[in-house]
Amino acid sequence: MAMAIALSERGRGRTGGNPNVGCIIVKGGIIVGRGWTQPGGRPHAEAMALAQAGKAAKGADIYVTMEPCAHKSERGPTCADLVKDAAPARVIVATLDIDERTRRHGIDRLGDAGVSVSVGLLEQQAHRAMAGFFTRMEKGRPHVTLKLAMSLDGCIAMADGTSKWITGDRARAHAHLERARCDAILVGAGTVAADNPSLDVRLTGLEKRSPIPIVLGKAEIQDHWQEIAEPEAIAGLDNINWLLIEGGSATAASFLKANLVDRLLLYRAPILIGGGLQGIGDIGLGSLDAAHGQWTRLDRRDLGQDMLEIYERAA
Repeated sequence: MAMAIALSERGRGRTGGNPNVGCIIVKGGIIVGRGWTQPGGRPHAEAMALAQAGKAAKGADIYVTMEPCAHKSERGPTCADLVKDAAPARVIVATLDIDERTRRHGIDRLGDAGVSVSVGLLEQQAHRAMAGFFTRMEKGRPHVTLKLAMSLDGCIAMADGTSKWITGDRARAHAHLERARCDAILVGAGTVAADNPSLDVRLTGLEKRSPIPIVLGKAEIQDHWQEIAEPEAIAGLDNINWLLIEGGSATAASFLKANLVDRLLLYRAPILIGGGLQGIGDIGLGSLDAAHGQWTRLDRRDLGQDMLEIYERAA
């Protein structure tokens, strides 16, 4: 299942409104098929893995990060039917589908066909890997990551706005990888006016995975950009599961104040600026007590001389 979850990450930011599912088919201790949701949402992970496995799927174990879909679609057959027809011995599911059109219908259809089904293996990890889909279904908006590249004293630029470069090459490369894993990227109108950013992915081989650029507020933008008036307007972004916020202390503060940030990426460079521009503006904190217990650290790693810390909002 851990391998299936890792495969699901390949589809992150490329599946539109669909979940980025991963699937592994094992028979006799050998992987005979693997798949992940393809760009645009089709083929689904199970369809890809079953096509690779062929007849070897009969009597095999199928590990899938989300319950196979069971609702009809003009885009192809249901995965529950594909899996059922393949006649595996077992289907191991990490998490149920949150979509009521499928929830429990997929596993029930398999169980009625005599297939052994279990649910819950590495559920938390699978849910986190598909958090964009779950957030959109549960909250009606994309999953939001706020990225900040800062000095040790919390500055994102010199007092005159100079910000190239606070972090080193490895940290910047990692930030571009994060861009490639998102459907869209957002900055404030002030950042657009000051920097005219391209917001693309500049990693060899991943250039085509550049996210949709979005600006918060009024700005002179190119045709392929989108514009929203307020943070809450992200609920109206179509087929976007993963949103990355970069640039602008006011923009960062506005999303935090609106309680719309699910994940933090903090890149810290071993420098002190003093008197520079702070990374986050006023978020309307009423008391210091209210600041505690809001975030849980998931990871901390060195990227050259810089440090990356990853946090998610506490449940």
